[in-house]
Amino acid sequence: MSRTPDITVPDLTGKRAVVTGASDGIGLGIARRLAAAGAEVILPVRNPRKGQAAIEAVREQIPEATVSLRELDLSSLASVATLGATLRGEGRPIHVLINNAGVMTPPERLTTVDGFELQFGTNHLGHVALVAHLLPLLRDGGARVTSQISIAARFGAIRWSDLQWQDSYGRGMAAYSQSKIAFGLFALELDRRSRAARWVITSNLAHPGLAPTSLLAPRAELGRDQPAGNRRLIGALSARGILVGTAESAGLPALLAATSPEAHGGHFYGPRGIGNVGGGPAEQRLYRPLRSFDDAERIWQISQELTGVPFGSAAATTAHAEVDGAPAPRRVRQH
Repeated sequence: MSRTPDITVPDLTGKRAVVTGASDGIGLGIARRLAAAGAEVILPVRNPRKGQAAIEAVREQIPEATVSLRELDLSSLASVATLGATLRGEGRPIHVLINNAGVMTPPERLTTVDGFELQFGTNHLGHVALVAHLLPLLRDGGARVTSQISIAARFGAIRWSDLQWQDSYGRGMAAYSQSKIAFGLFALELDRRSRAARWVITSNLAHPGLAPTSLLAPRAELGRDQPAGNRRLIGALSARGILVGTAESAGLPALLAATSPEAHGGHFYGPRGIGNVGGGPAEQRLYRPLRSFDDAERIWQISQELTGVPFGSAAATTAHAEVDGAPAPRRVRQH
């Protein structure tokens, strides 16, 4: 009997899916399962070489897969805008968007090209801008938008007076937690506003638990020459099927949230095992930092101000009209 849990992904023939962070690890496993279910899968990647290797890995197992690359650097609002314009120019509805990419705990504070703290700018603001730029395509597809957060969002808080962590960055875990709390609040607010405005978009949350992925691996671009945290311990436990998950099983909550008829907007999915760090996927109670409607509305507004990309009918109309470009992101002075 296999120790690895699994789910049934419904037939996705004729559906278009976009998965960020799918060049390896959890995202690649998610993309592979979507392609196996018949979806056309788009992999927006920062590294074309890794992206091409990911496509080859998918096609090795699923020769008939329809999968392709697009360029995306979530730490650059200009790159996000370019991808949005590219996909809008293709004029194809998007039925599934899984916001999976992320960076974790650079040992020293780094910033995006737009001046944001790297984790907040990449994990949260980059994805916020992506959803805004893709809004008309998501509406056309009646899309399911699933945003990947982390068990790190269980604790911590948003530092409203210093969102960019210019003071007391420390080892970066508190900033990472903030980025995932902010992203979770945004995703929940997206679902509420979609229902109120009848955007026909369903937005929910997932988290992967713990698994040995590249998120914790040495990353020269993050200034990390050693594995982060307990990466070796997590890898050893995963290899023995103890407590934590694998790269494949860790993607199941997001797959469930993004494809299951039983998954709902505004709900949260993750591993059901001890401590919610491994096991099969199941609905979970929202973490305490994600329960404030006021915080969700506040991060919704601040995120639009910081990215310079608005939501709503005006944004959708503008997006439909643009095929060769996108509004330039408005720079916000960092205090």
